[in-house]
Parts: sequence; C-alpha cells; structure tokens
Amino acid sequence: MPRSCPKCGNVDIQPLGRGTERLEEQLAELLADTRRPDGEPVRIARMDADSTRLKGALEQQLAQVHSGEVDVLVGTQMVTKGHDFRSITLVAAVNPDSALFSSDFRAPERLFSLLMQAAGRAGRDVVHAQASEMWVQTWNPEHPLFTALKRHDYPAFAGQQLKERQQAAMPPFAYQALLRADARTQEVAQEFLRSAAEHSAGLEGSGHVVVYAPVPLAVQRVANVERAQLLLESGSRPALQAFLAAWQPVLQGLRVKGLIRWAVDVDPLAI
Repeated sequence: MPRSCPKCGNVDIQPLGRGTERLEEQLAELLADTRRPDGEPVRIARMDADSTRLKGALEQQLAQVHSGEVDVLVGTQMVTKGHDFRSITLVAAVNPDSALFSSDFRAPERLFSLLMQAAGRAGRDVVHAQASEMWVQTWNPEHPLFTALKRHDYPAFAGQQLKERQQAAMPPFAYQALLRADARTQEVAQEFLRSAAEHSAGLEGSGHVVVYAPVPLAVQRVANVERAQLLLESGSRPALQAFLAAWQPVLQGLRVKGLIRWAVDVDPLAI
C-alpha cells in the first residue's frame, strides 16, 4: 500500500475497502425503509475488533443478538466461530474470492472451513431450519470449492486439493520451512535473508533443498516493523532437517545492523 499519493505526493490517504463498517453503512441505506413487525426500523449491529474492544462489549452484543434486539449482524470471522445464534435464517459471505488465488496454498482449505462454519450459523433453530440459506458472493461460481461447499462434500474438496498439491509438489508431498526476519526497514530484513541464503551453499543437505529469494510478507509492516521471509523446500524431510541444523549456527553468526529478530518456522501454516 502506498504511503503517499503517486500523483501529488499527499500523505493524507485513507483506505476505502469493503470493511465491516462500510458494509454496515450500506446495509443501513438499503434497509432504511424496512420495518420490523412492531413498526420499528431494522436494527443492525457490527461485531469486529473495533466494536468489541472495550471490556464486556462482546458479551453485551451477543446478549442483544440472542434476545432478538438485533435483526442484521455484520461482522468479521469472529461471528462464525462457535456462537449459537438460534434465529439467524440467512448468512452472506462477502467477496471470499481472494482466498482462491492466494499465494498461500492453504488459503482455500481455510476458506472452505470458514464457509462451512458460517453456514452452520443459519437454521440452528428447528422452527427456521427449512427457510434458512447461505449466500456467497463470488466471481467464480463454478470453482470446485463452491461446488463441494454446496454439497457439504468435504471429501471431494480434500481430494481435489490433494491432487493439486501433489501436482505442484506442495505439502504433504514436500516439506517446507520459512526463515522470517523483522527489521527497521525492508532493505535490512531482506539483506539479512540474502546473506543467509548466500551462506547456505555447501551445507549438509543443501543439494536436496531449494532456497527461494526473500520477499516481503503479505502484511509487510506491523507496529513500525518491516517483515520479510525466505522459503525453503525439499522432497526429503531428513535432508531439510540436516540442512537446518547446519544452518542454525551460521544464522546466529550473521550480524546485520538494524535487524530486530529472526526465526525459523518448520512446516509453516501460513506463507
């Protein structure tokens, strides 16, 4: 994300994505003329990290939903995890397509699990079960993930994912490790990773390990700290383990000014 306008250089820029707050505003406009059975306006609540920051805020919002004081609930992933909303009859997932083409090969797996959990929020009350449904907004309705989702067919989805991973030599058919670096600047973080890659040649097991070039993390900057990573892949776990064991003292001996910390993550769950 740019820190300033590429045309005029103004640094006073703000994100205008489809976040929960913007969805809440749009729904309020769309449902402005809709009334509850008692004639009152439709009540919309937003549940995300901002609205539940204060102590007791989450419990208060959940109590309002359970008591029927809320008609429309807008939220992040937190609303799908473990809550027993008895009166919800419609669940809508807004624009989940980004996970279909993510650089992280596990993203579709997490998306399928999340959408299955989200679907489980609707129709939990026997009275509303038959009238309950889920809407998914997508530009790829024929994608195998959504085909399996419509059928609640996890084995079919898992089989398709395993086939793709085998063709691409991805876990569980290969083994991975990540070297992550945090620094004051992105240049320093990548300098450390490049130096680590250069010093990896000739180490035990290096002939069976592919060392990729360093890249910034998807969320590159957190709390004024720049983050980068370097991916390692191997078809042999013993070779990868031997390589990491030989690499460890090399990494500890590297000195790069401005580096805050580094860590090795074996079998990373997120790339």
